[in-house]
Amino acid sequence: MSLTMKLLNEKYGVCRLDTLENLPEWAFKSDFYSITKTRDELSIVCLEENIPSHINCEKNWRILKVEGPLDFSLIGILSSISSILAKEKVSIFVISTFDTDYILIKEKDLSQAIRSLEGEDYTILI
Repeated sequence: MSLTMKLLNEKYGVCRLDTLENLPEWAFKSDFYSITKTRDELSIVCLEENIPSHINCEKNWRILKVEGPLDFSLIGILSSISSILAKEKVSIFVISTFDTDYILIKEKDLSQAIRSLEGEDYTILI
């Protein structure tokens, strides 16, 4: 399976907050953010530069956006991408939306990830 992916320019952070906390204003200050709340946690992905220093988070993530929209009937997109990157020992964090998938990759692994995906006929727009 070959797809086109676009590298977003900014660096992002993945934050963990207590489930009882209100949604913080700093999370909404970018074009891309994702908020997930479960019984156990509140996770926020947003621009790294907006995250206050006291917040529990992992920084230095970059995002590859799978160019979409993708039809729900398509099978194996994430499996294919994650398998390619797993062979290279590149850890990922994935966010899926109605139209597409976003693959978060640590900055230190980004060049290797792009080379690996391009080697499998993925087109990466930078």
